[in-house]
Amino acid sequence: MASIKEKIAYAMGDAAAGGIVWKVMSIAFPLFFTNVFGLTFADAAILMLVARMFDVVTDPLMGTLADRTQSRWGTYRPWLIYGAIPFGLVFALLLYTPDFGPVAKRIWAYTLYLLMMAIYTMVNVPYGSLLGVMTDNDDEKNQFSSFRMVGAYAMGFATLLSFPYLQKMVGGTEAHQYAVIGAVLGAVAAAMTLVCGLLTKERLKPKRAEKFSFHQFVDLVHNGPWLYMTAIAICTNFFNGFRYAVAGYMFEYCLKGNVTISGLIINYTVFMAFGEVTCMIFGGLSPLVTRLAGSKRMAFFWSSTLCMVLSVAFFFIPMSPSYIWVMVLLVVLTSMGIGVYSPLLWSMYADVADYHTMKFESSATGLIFSSGTMSQKFGTAISGSLIALFLGWAGAHMVTDSFGNTSIDPASITSSVLTMVVVLINTSRYCFVTNDIVLFVPNKEISDE
Repeated sequence: MASIKEKIAYAMGDAAAGGIVWKVMSIAFPLFFTNVFGLTFADAAILMLVARMFDVVTDPLMGTLADRTQSRWGTYRPWLIYGAIPFGLVFALLLYTPDFGPVAKRIWAYTLYLLMMAIYTMVNVPYGSLLGVMTDNDDEKNQFSSFRMVGAYAMGFATLLSFPYLQKMVGGTEAHQYAVIGAVLGAVAAAMTLVCGLLTKERLKPKRAEKFSFHQFVDLVHNGPWLYMTAIAICTNFFNGFRYAVAGYMFEYCLKGNVTISGLIINYTVFMAFGEVTCMIFGGLSPLVTRLAGSKRMAFFWSSTLCMVLSVAFFFIPMSPSYIWVMVLLVVLTSMGIGVYSPLLWSMYADVADYHTMKFESSATGLIFSSGTMSQKFGTAISGSLIALFLGWAGAHMVTDSFGNTSIDPASITSSVLTMVVVLINTSRYCFVTNDIVLFVPNKEISDE
């Protein structure tokens, strides 16, 4: 039986990767690259798309490499232990703005960003794979997953809420602020990753494939539950990325950046923080909800249905300051569902890995969990890249100021059209997920066959 200390240590791994690094890269990087670093919007968009294509190759390769690792630290833990310092260092360097010319800056950004993605993969894929070898108890898997999500959401909440205050505290230019904050957050992320690697335990010995074989990928394609999980994960991350992107545009252009109610400033960052803290709470309650629902698939079904209904309702609210608390209430209720189903996704990946070992008599734990990481990145990248296209379809267009900077013309934002787009995306996403999730076979049912 795993101790509370080990579960907290495991949570620190995603607090570092998901709560700090990924949160900053998802929220702050687009603004940083264009407004502070000095890249054009086109350069920033291409950079992020190239990085995701890079991940399509590196993530599964990292999974197969991790599965074959043998050391005194185990199979997956050494990647966290030895990767912790590079993880934090490259993240810090990525938020540093060198005094270079435009071409040299572009090379710096592309090199550091791709290196960051490679190191993120090197740390995060083995981290996710740890769940498959720490325990074979289904309830304990859910507990580890819940601790993981609580850690990620709690650190994400702290990062989002503290970022503007840290900027004010550091002072100076924005470039200086980002550089200092990057160094601090990078050091924290490195320390948390190291603690995770040192204090977790690998209790199960994976059945190794002695050498790399293309048949592993063939077997994976023939693993039905894996196909369902990959599709679900991509759709889930696409949906979340798209929803938050649209909400960001609405805050910026419909609510003019922020709303002040009784001295409390509610901007996009604070708005997201409400969701993060709710996800943290209900991520911790996910095992309880699962037991009450009777199974993982039913808990996932009902939590995703809750998200569908409330997310669609959110975009029918008039974008007016007088409705701000209704918006906050709906994002809190929606985040309840997200908090429940997020741990279930990773717990189900562990079940898929067990099923794969049983069916094909070969471990592919790292490869399977790498697909989860890849799905996270891929779904988010697609949503970020396509949002401009959707806005264009909705009638939005870009304008250029006297300095050559481009932005969306506020007058061209059409709320009704955006609403229709979001409804279509939400409906198609959840119809797909809720219909397919019932076909998934959990580990307990596999054991009974």
